[in-house]
Amino acid sequence: MYQTTYHRASSVDEAASLFAKGTEAKYLAGGHTLLPVMKQRLASPSDVIDLAKIKELIGIEVSADAVTIKAATTHYDVANSADVKKAIPALADLASLIGDPAVRHRGTIGGSLANNDPAADYPAAVLALGATIKTNKRSIAADNYFKGLFSTALEDGEIITAVSFPIPVKAGYAKFPHPASRFALTGVFVAKTKSGDIRAAATGASENGVMRVGAIEAALKANWAASALDSVSIPATGLISDIHGAADYRAHLIKVMAQRAVAAAG
Repeated sequence: MYQTTYHRASSVDEAASLFAKGTEAKYLAGGHTLLPVMKQRLASPSDVIDLAKIKELIGIEVSADAVTIKAATTHYDVANSADVKKAIPALADLASLIGDPAVRHRGTIGGSLANNDPAADYPAAVLALGATIKTNKRSIAADNYFKGLFSTALEDGEIITAVSFPIPVKAGYAKFPHPASRFALTGVFVAKTKSGDIRAAATGASENGVMRVGAIEAALKANWAASALDSVSIPATGLISDIHGAADYRAHLIKVMAQRAVAAAG
């Protein structure tokens, strides 16, 4: 790796200040993306600012209407939270499917969303549940946050502090995982909100990253049942085609994973 200066910030304000002083600074959460690209010499930050030990960024809060997960909370803690399991079981289930135990004990929800990998799991839940991403500067609605592959609405130096998920009436998640990385070849999160809206989001399938799936939403709006999706046809246009699966294969997976997610939601 290139030479860099490591900082362990003790507060969000300190982290933001350190970032502003660096010539090419980067924040470090779980490190599953930044450290590998540094080892490959694809990134050479002047300063690496570790957010993992900032106490104000760790924890889960549940109210009558929302589950708020602070940004440095690990996947393991989300998956094993009794409060999350009670309020939004599908969210805890999603976290339990991320990577392997080593990844879940180190990776964080904030790091995942800041990176916005097109095959990551959390973006599907954030978009389908209509969550709000809170930063040290503002709040960003899920529909306005994701901007494409590895691209978000975050400004330079902006820090995710928490994610607030409205508690739905029903929700479910299902994914077809890559056998090695456990990333989603295709994953679908479905939700029925308290206002009666139906939202469905797919990850791992689109060339533009996580996306809403209107055909799934319309069918489930008429009838919340896995069988309601039998006649749904998902177009392959704009979907990923690679060595792991062609675009039409992923289009089929969107439908199948949506059916499984609805079945899981009940």
